[in-house]
Amino acid sequence: MSMKVLVTGSEGYIGAVLAPMMLEHGFDVVGLDTGFYREGWLYNPGRPVLPSCLCKDIRQVTPADLDGFEAVVHLAELSNDPLAQRDPAVTFRINHLGSVHLAQQCRAAGVPRFVYTSSCSVYGIGTGDSKTEESELNPQTAYAECKVRVERDVGAMAGPDFSPTFLRNATAYGPSPRMRFDLVLNNLSGLAWTTREIRMTSDGTPWRPLVHVEDIARAIIATLRAPREAVHAQVMNVGDSAANYQIRDVAEIVGRSFPGCSVSFGRLEGDTRSYRVGFDKIRRVLPAFRCEHDSVSGAEQLARLFRRIDVTPEIFGARPFTRLKQLDYLTRTGQIDAECFWTDAEVASLQAAERATG
Repeated sequence: MSMKVLVTGSEGYIGAVLAPMMLEHGFDVVGLDTGFYREGWLYNPGRPVLPSCLCKDIRQVTPADLDGFEAVVHLAELSNDPLAQRDPAVTFRINHLGSVHLAQQCRAAGVPRFVYTSSCSVYGIGTGDSKTEESELNPQTAYAECKVRVERDVGAMAGPDFSPTFLRNATAYGPSPRMRFDLVLNNLSGLAWTTREIRMTSDGTPWRPLVHVEDIARAIIATLRAPREAVHAQVMNVGDSAANYQIRDVAEIVGRSFPGCSVSFGRLEGDTRSYRVGFDKIRRVLPAFRCEHDSVSGAEQLARLFRRIDVTPEIFGARPFTRLKQLDYLTRTGQIDAECFWTDAEVASLQAAERATG
């Protein structure tokens, strides 16, 4: 019998890759999403489509919404540092309190497994050895601080009838139909394709671990398939120890993947976050999981995709593919309110669209 799983954020960057992959692996998948980024669809991947998606905010989920599910994979949050800094108080109410609320509703509904996608950004600034799951956390932004708080509060809920697992993803990259061009490798690839130039204002010395979006999806699937006792209340970094890069290395890799692209660097300024991460634990706990991509193959994959679908500067700069642009637009046009809830008129419109597609 297939496992019935609810995926929150199913229409987001990771969700649009994860959900079809889960269907291909025999899971019974239902999505849940606010629909903020539904307008953006970069390409047709030719993969299975979710048969059902509930348009709902995680802060409004009730036990009735969760009836019958054997696991919840939680992706749905405000998704990066600039977006989270837009209004940190709202970010905490969504990313921290909203995620804890969702976990509480899962426990009340008897959902036994809960997979939370955290982030290696919780390590913040680090020197010396690579960060492990036991390293001191040093979040530098509201986004990262919320991840720390969710791990703490949902971890405290672990028990015989509720088993959470926390996956600290490295910085994602790679193609998704719900594309994000505000991720470093994706952004540099878009610049390389549309301008044939990567001109960095910093010297590119900070370190970041990177992981392909498909490998994040594989890690989630491996977690769901693992015996409960292997992943119960566990925290695991998701990525590969060979995929720690200085940003300048990422820029140069991308530049080589897009013929004719020039790469230049400036002086150190702005974002000083820098950390390397170790990924030995996930290899021990989930021996079937291995990353199948690296930054070279990922950049080349994006180059092939951009060529095939003819990505223009207008597409690269389109607001649905940059999270901050899209949320600012929805707020400015009155479609969502200050708390990031759909306004009454937009709720009615979304419900009508759901009825029409039946």
